[in-house]
Amino acid sequence: MKAASLADIKRELKQRTPEEVLAICLRLGRFKKDNKELLTYLLFEAGDELGYIKLLKEDIDDMMEEINMSHLYYVKKGLQKIVRSLNKSLRYSGQKQTEVEVRLYLCRCIKDSGIAINRHPTIKNLYHREITRIKKALTSLHEDLQADYQYELEKL
Repeated sequence: MKAASLADIKRELKQRTPEEVLAICLRLGRFKKDNKELLTYLLFEAGDELGYIKLLKEDIDDMMEEINMSHLYYVKKGLQKIVRSLNKSLRYSGQKQTEVEVRLYLCRCIKDSGIAINRHPTIKNLYHREITRIKKALTSLHEDLQADYQYELEKL
């Protein structure tokens, strides 16, 4: 089965009644965890972006505590899991300021945790990739915000 284009889907949704659209959304949420998470963000979190940022920071803190620090291999796996989860959550938001703030927080947590970033090439690359993503997202923000976040980025 070939998927319809977004324009076709939009046109079709406009023709449906609100009850039918509700049923479609609920059915969509049943089939995949990602769909359910996106619907949760759109319905409950999208109106309060600061609350969503706080929630993501708490998630980072929780996941950082769960990382097994006994060996760098486990640290690497834990950090990769955090980044995967973060990427998915930030994709739901789509706002660059949220992305910059949360990624800066992650880098700060990594730095403060005492993880030997330079002793493992994968961890080093992961950290520098996050810095690169922050710089890329910074370019689309307002100049005042860029200056504020650039100062925090230089600390890292």
